[in-house]
Amino acid sequence: MTGSNKEPQSKKRRKVSYSKYGYMFIAPFFIVYIIFSLWPMLNTFYYSMFEYTTRNLRTTIEFAGLKNYLNILGIAEGEKGYFLTYMGNTLRLWAFNFIPQILLSLLAAAWLTSRRVKVRGKGLFKVIFYMPNIITAASISLLFCALLSKYGPIMSTLRNMGLISGNTDIMLSKWGTGLSISLIQTWMWFGNTMLLLIAGIIGISPEIYEAAELDGASGWQQFKSITLPLLKPVMLYVFVTSSIGGLQLFDIPALFNVGQGTGYMGGPNDTSTTVTMYIMRLHTTDTGRAAAVSVLLFICTLIISLIFFATMRNKDNGSGPVKGGK
Repeated sequence: MTGSNKEPQSKKRRKVSYSKYGYMFIAPFFIVYIIFSLWPMLNTFYYSMFEYTTRNLRTTIEFAGLKNYLNILGIAEGEKGYFLTYMGNTLRLWAFNFIPQILLSLLAAAWLTSRRVKVRGKGLFKVIFYMPNIITAASISLLFCALLSKYGPIMSTLRNMGLISGNTDIMLSKWGTGLSISLIQTWMWFGNTMLLLIAGIIGISPEIYEAAELDGASGWQQFKSITLPLLKPVMLYVFVTSSIGGLQLFDIPALFNVGQGTGYMGGPNDTSTTVTMYIMRLHTTDTGRAAAVSVLLFICTLIISLIFFATMRNKDNGSGPVKGGK
């Protein structure tokens, strides 16, 4: 009897729960996120409701409600809507960077992954296109500032060739400065976008293209009807991350055409000042308004991202009723 009782107990398997180890592995991410992202964001919302000003090394904190928002939007009496002005500057710089960047990235990705066009040295081209992305933005902005200044090498060469007049100065032109900043951004980031699109194209099954070729589809038809629709998830990621980075544009305009002693004021005449530059300008004297600007920038970024999600999501074609052919 004793042996018969021990035998079932020995056959019992001890159940071990391994789920706790999974929580241990993901815990560092959430801890870092809460400390360095979530908590500062909640504090930003909190301080945006206060007049948090510093004058003559004295800091005053008073509850203001929505006053900061009314002031930066120009709704309050005697206040100018700087936020709307600088948001317009930011959107203009982002649009002239984003559109050519996507077009160039799509073109380069399609060229380097084409089954019909045999390109030699694809790896070298990828490295060359991506290389500007690994250079610091501060170095690039200062480099192009020197190249495009009135007496810089590029402008001097164009002036000697008779292509521009002697008084032409990009730094004094709103559109010249804006297009220069946008082109610098395009040159820096299109290689990164290209690699993302290449990864998406490589992930598409080759059998789909083979079937299209058997049906007599041309290269453009394959790109339009196969590549672009199946690239939607990658394109959505590119659009959302580009909008986040574009609306938070700071380093290049803050160093490209900013006069000495003017603070974060992009020339000419404040026309290349972005929202983040405005936040940095306010932060030293009026933290409450700077927090309010940050909250509005967060809301604008969220709205644009939601628009991308809504317009580019994959629709389930099989959810509706199937209609017969006859």
